Amino acid sequence: MDRPAALLAAARLAAEFRAIGTPERAASEKVYLKSALTFLGCTVWQIRSVVRAWLEANPLASAADVVVMAEALWSEPIHERRMAAVVVLEREVRRLSVTDLPLLESLLRDSWTWALVDALSTNVVGEIRRRDPEGARPILDRWSADEDFWIRRASLLGELPALVRDLAPLEPFLRRADGMLEEKEFFIRKATGWVLREVGKRRPAEVVRWLEPRTARVSGVTIREAVRWLPAEDRDRLMTAYRERRPASGPS
Repeated sequence: MDRPAALLAAARLAAEFRAIGTPERAASEKVYLKSALTFLGCTVWQIRSVVRAWLEANPLASAADVVVMAEALWSEPIHERRMAAVVVLEREVRRLSVTDLPLLESLLRDSWTWALVDALSTNVVGEIRRRDPEGARPILDRWSADEDFWIRRASLLGELPALVRDLAPLEPFLRRADGMLEEKEFFIRKATGWVLREVGKRRPAEVVRWLEPRTARVSGVTIREAVRWLPAEDRDRLMTAYRERRPASGPS
């Protein structure tokens, strides 16, 4: 697929979104997501349905096709087009590799909302990281020190699929999270707690062990998420230490 063909396909998909969307939903979504993008008023389910049907009728043959189609959809500042680009990348992520992380970084920087950042981070970056942890690690490490908090958030959320599905080692995530533990940015605090919460469902002891010496440093947003699925005794002990602004144990 060349760029002109991709731009034409993207325009046709956008026309479908316009036909489906409603002005009322467009206005409410724009306010909810606090986004400067134009909204056409489609639900995520509607966007996914339209993209799925298009991909079934127009299979993409290579990673290059996936990239050119995603870039074409992303090229206009319309939320539905950009969400459609994310869906294309999600559905075709098997074709992508660490060599595509620079593209994904540029999309993350241009997202400006958690709705796009989180899907790209978990469902696209995260799947690439699952398949090639060693190749992705230095890139995610660099992201963790980036000035853009959305990129830092992606460095945390990009670990989630491997941690939950493969029970991958926690060290890369915990090392990055520790470096951001005193951050004031809500979306960093929330991401840290989100990952710890999901890991805690199957690996509570590891989450408890990491939190114990950090309860005096961690934010309320982070710890309330992190302890949600921990055993009640551990949850209560950690929350008591947090409220008293003291460590629940010595260094680890």
